Amino acid sequence: MNHRQLEKDIEHLEHVISHISAEDRIPLSYWRNRIASVSGAVLVPAQANRVKRLDAALSALEQRRKV
Repeated sequence: MNHRQLEKDIEHLEHVISHISAEDRIPLSYWRNRIASVSGAVLVPAQANRVKRLDAALSALEQRRKV
């Protein structure tokens, strides 16, 4: 994945994850897979930190869904 596309994907995920809920029409598993796809890319430290925050935010949504 090239640097520009990776950056766009992370930005998109940051926007979406901050606006979805556990009951959103797109399943959380879809977003989990999208985060996994960017996690597998070569990331600079700042991007890796952003992806970790995305992962934590999605994990919180997943936990709310289980309750």
